[in-house]
Amino acid sequence: MTTDAATGPLSGRHALVTGGARGIGAAIAADLAGRGASVTIADRDGELAMETAAQMAASGLAVQARACDLTIPAEVEALAAALPVLDILVNNAAILDATPIRMLTRPTFDKVQQINQNAALWLTLAVLPKLRASGRGRIVNIASIMGLRGSADSVAYSTAKGGLVNMTRALAVDLAADGILVNCICPGFVDTRMAILPDGSGHEHQTDWFQDIYIKYGRVPLRRAAPPEEIARSAAFFCGDDCSYVTGQVLVVDGGLSATF
Repeated sequence: MTTDAATGPLSGRHALVTGGARGIGAAIAADLAGRGASVTIADRDGELAMETAAQMAASGLAVQARACDLTIPAEVEALAAALPVLDILVNNAAILDATPIRMLTRPTFDKVQQINQNAALWLTLAVLPKLRASGRGRIVNIASIMGLRGSADSVAYSTAKGGLVNMTRALAVDLAADGILVNCICPGFVDTRMAILPDGSGHEHQTDWFQDIYIKYGRVPLRRAAPPEEIARSAAFFCGDDCSYVTGQVLVVDGGLSATF
């Protein structure tokens, strides 16, 4: 969405989007900025984050970037300190893991939890004073349908995303008195870098099994994967004034996948 920053529904608000250099995070950053927000994208790939922010800024959007490894406490604190004000936090940063259970190691499991779940909590706590001061604080956590359903080779990833789902509910209760609304989105199949097969041999959504099971036979009733922009539009609702009495909720954006069995 692109609008006049001075009159957009999110004009005057400041947002932080983690993992914003690409994919869903970049789409959310662009959408929020298009609605008038001033957006900071944070990503451990600082060079790509700068390139992404520059491209958005060139089209008239108020977007800047900061390099930040969310697993390093000092970098998290520095990121929080660099934000003069904050109204919206989108915890999107994550890594994919599809390690078979027989090959799963403690270091791998711990790394996925640290990035996909724990980082969201520690960043939230680091910026909490600014969200409280906002008077209209919003937190949106990007989880996954894999945090709600079981799947092969997904113990580490699904555990982290499931934790993020219930963290959303717990934070919503804890922060309600501060006027901060906390909600969660669980995307299904989305056309991002994470859809590239682990061995680099192709794109998951172009494989014969995906096209057969999910498209031809309608395991995904809408018979397609989503572009990142569709997830971004859902996130934007949770960030704006139309979301005024919704907190602790989980919105599944999956083309109907979780409605089938």
